[in-house]
Amino acid sequence: MLKYFYDKEADVFYFSQGASCASDETIEAGDDVLIRVNPRTKKVRGFTLLNASRRTKRSSVSSLPFILTPTR
Repeated sequence: MLKYFYDKEADVFYFSQGASCASDETIEAGDDVLIRVNPRTKKVRGFTLLNASRRTKRSSVSSLPFILTPTR
């Protein structure tokens, strides 16, 4: 399950698949996007959108290619 969290104060949107691990590698993908990858399997474990509020002015949340489910 894809989990997400928006930190309004930092203006950062976090998406993750499962728990993060200290050994995960972070890759700067450009355009304020960071991708977390398991170094052994090379599978994407999550990603981070910096300056997230900038993106909502250009595009609609309804155009995302997945459904957002809030985490508790």
